[in-house]
Amino acid sequence: MSRALLIRLARTLVTALICITLTFVVLRLSGDPLDALLPEDAPQSIRDAYAARLGLDRPLYEQYLGYLGGLATGDFGRSLLDGRSAAGVVAERLPATLLLGGTAFALALLIGIPAGTIAALRRGGPVDRGVMGVAVFGYAMPNFFLGLVLILVFALWLRVLPSSGFGTAAHLVLPALTLGTAMAGKLARFVRGAVLDVLGQLHLRVARGKRLGRIRLVAAHLAPNAAVPVITFLGFEAGLLVGGGVVVESVFGWPGVGRLLVQSVAARDLAVVQTIILMIALAMILANLAADLLHARLDPRVRAALAGEVRR
Repeated sequence: MSRALLIRLARTLVTALICITLTFVVLRLSGDPLDALLPEDAPQSIRDAYAARLGLDRPLYEQYLGYLGGLATGDFGRSLLDGRSAAGVVAERLPATLLLGGTAFALALLIGIPAGTIAALRRGGPVDRGVMGVAVFGYAMPNFFLGLVLILVFALWLRVLPSSGFGTAAHLVLPALTLGTAMAGKLARFVRGAVLDVLGQLHLRVARGKRLGRIRLVAAHLAPNAAVPVITFLGFEAGLLVGGGVVVESVFGWPGVGRLLVQSVAARDLAVVQTIILMIALAMILANLAADLLHARLDPRVRAALAGEVRR
């Protein structure tokens, strides 16, 4: 398992390097950041001086190697707008994003797992159809539209919750509900499929034949086996939450990393954009790595597959 972990970590580093390279190249090809920093009628001498100070006059490969060298020493570059460390600018917004993402994730777990399990146990009945109908609605509803509807109902009509801002628990309710709804819908559908798959297996039919109580049947036989594919799904969704709140944060004026990304792209603040995308990529990679390791710990078949992969 230790060699398998090293292989996974090596793949993680390669994936991160690919993300870094693509981000660096695409941002440089998207336009000159000096156009956002300087007025249109700025003299060419001023533009040349800014380019030299920011290192934008060097060949692309030199800028890339310099960026990689900075990453190796923990230097993510400096914001083109105010000269501060890009990592520091992102770190200021990260707690708000983690708060929103963590709350939405917990909300999705509280809704999605019970809903999917109940729908599977009531397969084909009105409960199943009702739960899945709501799940599909929540999954298909665009975040920006759902957010605007919630603002209209709870902030403008009922006047019980603020429409935007940050600082109190009331400010968190609407954006967390908006972000968590889609994930809860996807999770409910996924859990239902996983539970139905386990219900059709031989060991569940044997356990049913022993006339075990429903609670014991679910806790001892159904949940552990259905949890294995669900964990993989949750690892993917947890990584998405870090960058998935871009639209939600913009709709609700939430001062998180997603909103900072939109602002930095508009201003062509290269270092900040690169830092955010790198953070999102690492969150995705590490969340999936953690899910794979937990999957291997729960399922001996996965451990055997990993051992075979190492031997090859």
